[in-house]
Amino acid sequence: MQKNEPELFYKQELNKLGDEEKKLLKKQSLLSYQRFFFVVLSFILLWKLWNVSIIAAFAAFILFIGLFIFAVLRDLKNKEALDTIHLLKTICKQELRILKFEFQDLPDGQELCPAHHAYAQDLDLFGKASLYQYINRTCSEQGHQRLANWLTNPATIETIMQRQEAVAALCKNPEWMHQLRAYGIHNPVTLVSEEKINEWKKDSSPLQSKSWLRILRFIFPIITVSSLVLFIFNIIPGSLFTFLLIVFFVIASYISKLFHSQYMKLNKIVPELETLEKSIRTISNNSFKAALFKQLKNKLSSSLQNASLSIEKLKKILGRLDYRYNPMVHVPLNSFFLWDLQQIFSLEKWKSKNRNEIPLWFDALAEAEALASLGTAAFNHPDWQFPEFSPDKNIFNSKEMGHPLIPLVKRVDNSFSTQGAKQINLVTGSNMAGKSTFLRSVGVNIVLAMMGAPVCCKKLILSPMKVMSSMRINDNLEENTSTFYAELKKLKDIIEAVRSHENVFILLDEILRGTNSTDRHTGSIALLKQLIREDASYIVATHDLELAKLAEEYPGNFHNYHFDVQVQNEELFFDYKIKEGICQSMNASLLMKKIGIEL
Repeated sequence: MQKNEPELFYKQELNKLGDEEKKLLKKQSLLSYQRFFFVVLSFILLWKLWNVSIIAAFAAFILFIGLFIFAVLRDLKNKEALDTIHLLKTICKQELRILKFEFQDLPDGQELCPAHHAYAQDLDLFGKASLYQYINRTCSEQGHQRLANWLTNPATIETIMQRQEAVAALCKNPEWMHQLRAYGIHNPVTLVSEEKINEWKKDSSPLQSKSWLRILRFIFPIITVSSLVLFIFNIIPGSLFTFLLIVFFVIASYISKLFHSQYMKLNKIVPELETLEKSIRTISNNSFKAALFKQLKNKLSSSLQNASLSIEKLKKILGRLDYRYNPMVHVPLNSFFLWDLQQIFSLEKWKSKNRNEIPLWFDALAEAEALASLGTAAFNHPDWQFPEFSPDKNIFNSKEMGHPLIPLVKRVDNSFSTQGAKQINLVTGSNMAGKSTFLRSVGVNIVLAMMGAPVCCKKLILSPMKVMSSMRINDNLEENTSTFYAELKKLKDIIEAVRSHENVFILLDEILRGTNSTDRHTGSIALLKQLIREDASYIVATHDLELAKLAEEYPGNFHNYHFDVQVQNEELFFDYKIKEGICQSMNASLLMKKIGIEL
């Protein structure tokens, strides 16, 4: 796939969707005329045929009212298709903006960032202009959490391979990903709704202690309808029937109140259930051969009927309970048929049948949305590649690696390799030369690799590993923690991890920056000498050129790299390319002079 193909695809999709939209708008106009024609014709025929034949008049009236209702239903279906077209167009336009790196208005997931994490803050995984904000295409809150979990918790090799297979399949079918996303945008599924359903499913049936209701639900409608028939045929007077109506209403209202709390647990979740039902149907009907999608389909069809039909049944039951918000419909239905009670029986029957399946539905939605996020990233970046994993420890071998959040026109890629235990790669360089960006490029690409996504590299071979970093240190007033102490806490975690022989890749940027220069230099040397004895790989960025002399003491374990700067006529020029050896050019003095410090 060529680099401009994603942009071309989205533009072609917009044209195609525009053509479909025009057809649906024409159909909408035609259906509007049909509705008007059928309803007018039904009353004209009723009036014209009344004196000829009452039966013929009513037959014609019912026929054309039926046609009117049929036209209304077709119009509703057409409107739904139009709404979907509008959402799909919005998605394509949004993707075109994201291809231009205009994504800072999207949800940034800051609330999902763990308070204390080994690398999330250092690598800008959450927040403004973050990796989450860039790749996230989930709509449900469950999907948000699932993607955040993948970013912050490296997966096993087996899981990574399965996700890579699924992402590769999704990359070939962006239309499916857009359809799933379109269903999720309108009424996103929330954790509150899932919690409501889970609380309700745990409750014991409110009908267990009221067995008499099972008899009443059948007897009551017989009595009420019989009373109506007797009144119609003048067997009982109107005054008695009016009294009976009041009695029926009071009884029905009392019974409805018995179950009001049960109903309120599921109140107002029908729109989200509709989203869940459509999304689950989309997942169930996919034709992907990837193992993960087969597993999802098996989960969703493990019950007596498939998941989307079960959700649709629940949606209809709750929709019928929502008639209570329309007194003109609810009062007669409840007074004559104990409508609320009938729906409660249907709800309890549904719950006993689907109780164990409910968690699978929300889990499947979260999984599919997270996979679609990675699939979209893969589709939008045909130059990204899936990494390969080495069975050996401490391997990181990259070719033309870049930072995924830097636009291609500005990004400078670097090739970098380190392998074997007890390897420290020291990166020196002038200010703004690219040391920190390089460290973050390494870290972010390891994160992408370990979540099953493609990486921003021409090629990457690495060991299964977890990133640990100390790069961006902030003090914490709430915890009364200074910057220096906050860094010490991070370094303590790193030391404990390498001592316990975890598979970690350490990224350190300007060690012990919160103390004086003498202690900082002494502490940095001591730390590096200690780390070099442990079984791990490290990249350390620093301005302290004295640290580079450790390569003389540990020639097989200590490697110097640098980023430099060229100065011409007191102007700075950076190439952002990593080179072997120690940096020989610094720019701090020039920068200080430029702001007015007299040196």
